[in-house]
Amino acid sequence: MSKYLVWFLLFLVLMASPFIGAVSLNFSEVFTSGTLQHSIFFDLRVPRVLFAFAAGTILALSGLLFQTLFRNALMTPYTLGISSGAVLGAGVAIKLGLGSLVFGIAAVSIFGFMGAMLTVFLLIYLAKFLKHSHFESLLLLGIALSLFYTSALMVVFYLGDTMQNDILLRFTMGSLSIIGWMHPISVGIIAFILFLAIYLYRYELQLLSISDESATLRGVNTKKTTLTLLIVSSFAIGTLVSISGPIGFVGLVVPHIVSKLHPETVNKRIVKTALFGGFFLVFCDTITRGLQTQSELPIGIVTALIGGPFFIYLIISRSRK
Repeated sequence: MSKYLVWFLLFLVLMASPFIGAVSLNFSEVFTSGTLQHSIFFDLRVPRVLFAFAAGTILALSGLLFQTLFRNALMTPYTLGISSGAVLGAGVAIKLGLGSLVFGIAAVSIFGFMGAMLTVFLLIYLAKFLKHSHFESLLLLGIALSLFYTSALMVVFYLGDTMQNDILLRFTMGSLSIIGWMHPISVGIIAFILFLAIYLYRYELQLLSISDESATLRGVNTKKTTLTLLIVSSFAIGTLVSISGPIGFVGLVVPHIVSKLHPETVNKRIVKTALFGGFFLVFCDTITRGLQTQSELPIGIVTALIGGPFFIYLIISRSRK
C-alpha cells in the first residue's frame, strides 16, 4: 500500500470520526445552533477527536524519543514502567479521595506526574550500576518496576471500597471519554510543548541516535540533553495518563510504522511521527465508538490488541538479526 494512501485514509478517518458513534447525526442539524445534535457534535465528538489526536501525538513522540535516546526499538514510556508509575500515583490520589490541590490542578494529575517522574529518576539512578548490555538491562529494570507498580496498585485495590475500585478499574483500562474543551486544550498545549522541545533538539537527537560518544565529540552535553527531554516527556505522559488512564503500545507501534513509510533520519521523522500518532489514536478511538456494544470498549484494550502482536513481531525480528 502506498504511503500516501495510508496518510490519506487516516486523514479521512479524522474527518469522519466526529460523525461516528452510538447516536447517528444528521449533517443538516449538526450546524443548527441549539439542537441536541449540535451539542453532541461540538461538546462531545469534536473535543474528543481533538483530545485523541493530542494524546496520540504525545504517546508517539515519547516513543520516538525513548527509542532514540536509548537506541532500543522496544523502549517506550509504557515498557519502561513510566506509565505504570503515573497510574499508581493517580490510583493513590483516587484512593485518598483528594480533590484539587495547587492552583486548582487536580490531585490525580499531580500524583500521576509525580509517579512518572519518580520512575524516570529511579531509572536514571539504577542505570549507573549497569555495566554490560546497558540498554537491554534498562528495559528489564523498567519491566521490573512496572510489575512492582502493578502489585502496589493491587494493594490499593484491596484497601479501596467498591466505588473507588470501580473508578480505578475503569481508569486502568484507558478512556478518551471527555466532555467539553478543557482537557483537549490542556493536553493540546502539552503536546505542543513536547513537540517543540523535541524539534528544538532534533539535531542533538540525531547524533544521540548514533552514540553518546559521537554526540559528545560534536559538542552535545548528552546528560543535560537526555535529562531535559526525559523530564519534558515524563511530564507530558504523567499528565496524559492522569486524565485518560494508561494507553499502551501507541509509542511502540507508531514510530516503527513511520520509519517503514519514511526511512529517514530521526530529525526528519519528528513531524511525521507526531501527525501519524494523532491519526492512529483517532482511528483506534473511532473503532471503539463505531462498535455497537452495550458499553464503550476502553481505548487501552484496542491499542493493546493492535500493539501486542506488533510487540511480539519486533522481539522476533530483533532476535533474527
